[in-house]
Amino acid sequence: MSQRVLTTESGAPVADNQNSASAGVGGPLLIQDQHLLEKLARFNRERIPERVVHARGSGAYGHFEVTDDVTGYTRAAFLGEIGKRTEVFVRFSTVADSLGGADAVRDPRGFAVKFYTEEGNYDLVGNNTPVFFVKDPVKFPDFIHSQKRDPFTGRQEPDNVWDFWGHSPEATHQVTWLMGDRGIPASYRHMNGYGSHTYQWTSAEGEAFFVKYHFKTNQGIRCLSAEQARELAGQDPASHQTDLLQAIERGVHPSWTLYVQIMPAAEAADYRFNPFDVTKVWPHGDYPLQRVGRLVLDRNPDNVFAEVEQAAFAPGNFVPGIGPSPDRMLQGRLFAYADAHRYRLGVNHTLLPVNAPKAVPGGARNYGRDGFMALNAQGRHAKNYEPNSYGGPVETGRPLSAPLPVSGHTGTHEAPLHTKDDDFFQAGELYRLMSPEEKSRLVANIAGGLSQVSRDDVIERNLAHFHAADPEYGKRVEEAVRALRED
Repeated sequence: MSQRVLTTESGAPVADNQNSASAGVGGPLLIQDQHLLEKLARFNRERIPERVVHARGSGAYGHFEVTDDVTGYTRAAFLGEIGKRTEVFVRFSTVADSLGGADAVRDPRGFAVKFYTEEGNYDLVGNNTPVFFVKDPVKFPDFIHSQKRDPFTGRQEPDNVWDFWGHSPEATHQVTWLMGDRGIPASYRHMNGYGSHTYQWTSAEGEAFFVKYHFKTNQGIRCLSAEQARELAGQDPASHQTDLLQAIERGVHPSWTLYVQIMPAAEAADYRFNPFDVTKVWPHGDYPLQRVGRLVLDRNPDNVFAEVEQAAFAPGNFVPGIGPSPDRMLQGRLFAYADAHRYRLGVNHTLLPVNAPKAVPGGARNYGRDGFMALNAQGRHAKNYEPNSYGGPVETGRPLSAPLPVSGHTGTHEAPLHTKDDDFFQAGELYRLMSPEEKSRLVANIAGGLSQVSRDDVIERNLAHFHAADPEYGKRVEEAVRALRED
């Protein structure tokens, strides 16, 4: 079989890929060597800006299959009948560290699902925890700065981490999750995924519901202790990537069962917790889990850069029958995620194969044109304005989801309080659900970090949060911190 000819970027054949052109044998190299200059210039540009958060990730393709009827709650076509399958791409990630970080660390995990539906791509961008640290997007950049590497020391500093948490009592619930037994998953396959935010479903009749998503792992929950994680991170920093890749390659296809909690929209105003506060959960006794379907991953990407690093998820990518809620953090992410991708990948990142909608052959139908790496010219007869008289795409006149009611005056308002809306009740409930052994490990994990803080006032501020969540919780953390600081 004849071999294919190596070419330059312009398609010209390459005569010699082992030796650069020089001025005589042993002489200086020539700027006219287009092949050399092209290779070096491309090499210099192989890396794009990494994500500020969720930089280190892994991904895989698969499908989602509907197992239960939810057509009374949403008109989304991909959920329209039992047995229906939709292709998906899922990206998992750690949050705080860079691309060079280790997988086995105490950190939330991203759990992002791209459904390639017949009505467009639906992106569900969540985590492996049902709650988050802050409830308003204006606090998010400060939160991330406190968790990332310090500008002076170049490492994560306990003083910064706990100082921010001490000034943000709403973080107590998520801190209790993070420092508990599920803070370090053994692998991406052995953790749950959550939409975390509250979303809206709209039925074919226009009735609105608020929902929360829960992907329950069918492999079972498996987590690492701090000691196990340190050992694994040293042995294989890419341990989660290795596990996911090898499992799929040997035919062990990880899966999750999707459940939702469903709240009729009319019940939101009087619910005992603010249902749009991402630092809170809806107790299952109030809104039980209802099964929807099964997510299965069965194919690894052929190129990690092209299909994982360039994968772009945006919470604003909805389909008919699904929309946003007044969740403040979600509202901020509707802008921030898509804007991050425009910066990292360019305005035409939606034309990349991993991001392109499969519902529309040839790419999305709109009037966006040009920009870097444009592939959206659409021919000589296509117009780049609307309305037009040339058969261009037109609006449907039917909103994707039901309208959200608004009232009052513009301004910087705190979120409305519901009857049990404090920052500590649910953190205390989570602590009281734990076994004695789980409580001991939680206390040890918190004390291990908090005891490293250099300022007593920062320590006291955080201890007050744990006391407020549960008196025993606070007392045990305080005693453990004192013992470590006296050593």
